[in-house]
Amino acid sequence: MYAQESYNTSPPSQTVRLVFIHHSTGEDWLNIGGLREILNRNNYYVVEASYGWGPIDKDVNDGKTIGDHTDIGHWYNWFLGPHRDEYLEALYTTDYTTSENSIPDPGGENEIVMFKSCFSTAQIIWGNPNDPPLPEGQENPLWGKGCDEVNEELCVSNVKGLYRDLLKYFQTRLDKMFILITTPPSMDWGYPGPEFAANQRAISNWLVYDWLDDYPYNNVFVFDYYNVLTSNGGDYETSDVNQETGNHHRFWNGEIQHVIGYNNNYTAYPSENGGDNHPNEIGHRKAAVEFIDLLNIAYHCWKGDGKCPEKMGRSPESPFPPISATTSLTTSETTLSTEETSSSTEVASETTTSSVLETTPTSSSTQPLTTETTTSEVPPPPSEDMISKIIPWAIAGISVIIATFVILKLKRSPPRRREEELPPPPPPP
Repeated sequence: MYAQESYNTSPPSQTVRLVFIHHSTGEDWLNIGGLREILNRNNYYVVEASYGWGPIDKDVNDGKTIGDHTDIGHWYNWFLGPHRDEYLEALYTTDYTTSENSIPDPGGENEIVMFKSCFSTAQIIWGNPNDPPLPEGQENPLWGKGCDEVNEELCVSNVKGLYRDLLKYFQTRLDKMFILITTPPSMDWGYPGPEFAANQRAISNWLVYDWLDDYPYNNVFVFDYYNVLTSNGGDYETSDVNQETGNHHRFWNGEIQHVIGYNNNYTAYPSENGGDNHPNEIGHRKAAVEFIDLLNIAYHCWKGDGKCPEKMGRSPESPFPPISATTSLTTSETTLSTEETSSSTEVASETTTSSVLETTPTSSSTQPLTTETTTSEVPPPPSEDMISKIIPWAIAGISVIIATFVILKLKRSPPRRREEELPPPPPPP
């Protein structure tokens, strides 16, 4: 059984428990920006893990709880470290909340896990935008570290590698759905230079388009909170929600839309009269409206009764795994079977790339095209007359091959979102 033909934006038929790991920005999104309200209206009962929540973080040894630690490097402690089972047992059963829900608690464990780092953890990320993930198997210096404990180790390659490594745990808990909320942007003065803001943009794009391309299950998704908060309707008190223009991650005209209409890598919704990096209520409400349809689509993909979304971790050309593979494993002791791995490989081999390569970011896992040739017997040496006839055709054939290679190379090079020049960012506050 494979993915459904249409996206399902309807709420779950029964109330589902959702836990959100966050700090102050996430709390504001829930309680000031209307996210809890819109989640409740869509049958999601919200609980939380935040400052002071949960067991003591034994991997940091600063006397603080695991809930105090949500920097990018800390996700290792939560999902991969030696004490993760203690932390996650508490997470899956917590009832903690910073405000009341408007719907009854359905009971049971938390089925959906949302997690987000604070803006401060992404203000100084070294490296270059196109740096690939740290090679798998290498020890990552970010593991378990807060942004104040590392320097140049907090780089594009290590951040991508850490997020990739989280999938090793997620694939063992197919009874849970995981949603990464990308780290929100800061104001221009929050970064040492524009290249650092560009690195944060590049990581968010990689998460949206490339992170899950080789992941064989349908229980992990991405919402680009960062991109949504980088455009407004003209000033930081005016939203561009439901507008054609701007930067968005949403369900739009029947499709998943991830668009960068304004060339801006800074927050467009600062709070405190335009002087604070925390998003204001206007930006939060835009993000809540754009998120909810994508959450419902992701939920039904996970459950197998709706089409699975591209641009929520996968590039449009990446094949989606069979629904049967998603629903067959339900406990933390499960492992990938040879049969499931080979079936997803077969699906991948049957797909072909098309013009989408021209308009979507290139996956870091894209391999060069190869062909196999076989020979049955050695032909006789060609005559001089035959050689004189073959040479012009050979030259023409080589020219075609070179031209084709150049075209494919251009298609796979770091793409542009649009052919035309992007409009300038909204005016500063």
